[in-house]
Amino acid sequence: MSADHPHVVVVGAGFGGLSAVQALKDANVDVTLVDRRNHHVFQPLLYQVATAALSPADIAAPTRSILSRQGNARVLLETATGIDARGQTVHFASGRQLRYDWLILATGARHSYFGRDHWARHAPGIKTLDDATAARRSILLALERAETESDQHRRRSLLTFVVIGGGPTGVELAGAIAELMRRTVSRDFRSITPHCARVILIEAGPRLLPSFPEDLSEQTRRNLEQLGVDVRLGKAVDDLGPGHVRVGIETIDTHTIIWAAGVKASPAAAWLGTGADGAGRIIVDPDLRVRGQPHVFAIGDTACCPGPDGRPLPGIAPVAKQQGRHVAAQILGRTGEPFRYRDAGILATIGRRRAVAALGTLHLTGFAAWLMWSVAHIWFLIGFRNRLTVSASWLWNYFTFERSARLITGDAETHVDVMQTLEAA
Repeated sequence: MSADHPHVVVVGAGFGGLSAVQALKDANVDVTLVDRRNHHVFQPLLYQVATAALSPADIAAPTRSILSRQGNARVLLETATGIDARGQTVHFASGRQLRYDWLILATGARHSYFGRDHWARHAPGIKTLDDATAARRSILLALERAETESDQHRRRSLLTFVVIGGGPTGVELAGAIAELMRRTVSRDFRSITPHCARVILIEAGPRLLPSFPEDLSEQTRRNLEQLGVDVRLGKAVDDLGPGHVRVGIETIDTHTIIWAAGVKASPAAAWLGTGADGAGRIIVDPDLRVRGQPHVFAIGDTACCPGPDGRPLPGIAPVAKQQGRHVAAQILGRTGEPFRYRDAGILATIGRRRAVAALGTLHLTGFAAWLMWSVAHIWFLIGFRNRLTVSASWLWNYFTFERSARLITGDAETHVDVMQTLEAA
């Protein structure tokens, strides 16, 4: 690093952080990107890893590789634990400290269980590659055990998959699991037919995809039910544990529960001792600066930034990417304007040839929306190799219904522990 150049520290290698770093390329600044993992992952496609449609390497790339040609950037593998705003220093778990002239917090979000954190053990969410491969292992092990299970009650439990949360992640997961059960798995297993498995999607609110227009929410519900998904609306989960989910007076016996119902921000607001909203997101000024901290910005899932309607902007990739570029432009003195999100629309896929898209007043469903969703996600993938492999995988899946990533990974002890849990329930 040069003593003559301002030092920009970016914490978080997600969409927002990476966009900010790349926007500072060739500028007279030194950039340090800090993350506890060595890769950037395309989170919108994690559910496809969890349902064996894609392999982890298809949707992730090493951060150092992505930035290898950016001479003013370096990557630091560390876990941030605090910030000394007065001394302009970031503290890490290793005991190391890093001084900054400008700080960009893009630390993302984690799962929220609404005060019932003990549920996490039995209903994991999907935020990382480890989460996705663990979910894939759980799904595939349940199928392997069900293939030879003679007890009908246990077999039914093994073939019952519960997804909690009716947002885009929950909808996409439920649709993908339903297609995996009815199209692919039933051809490879001898005792599992298309009608053996149950996929249940539970949403506490009155409709699916609450951020979408109502007509698209209704179309999504119909499409899921056509795939065989049991959609439960207006019903909150009262309790869950090993082998069960309780909704009202009903207890659902299941061995695979996936949480997609809520998120909360990282503890960045607590590090700074600044104001946060109910989800823990830092309340920022219109230009994305942390209030009272002129050299600190917060973006993406870390920031509570109101949109034109006064409501906080959603935690989606386009918002984070635009905010990252906007903050970089402010650091370089190229703009002093408040951040304004340019909404290109929202999309969600439900399954093969099924998707919904809201592009302003234009609403699309079916194959046209699915094609648009596919092109958009391939375009935003990092690196030519990822785009090529994902395109090839999707074409193969589309024409053959095969999912080549149906691999159960992990050591033998992990397999034994899971099987013992299933046997004891």
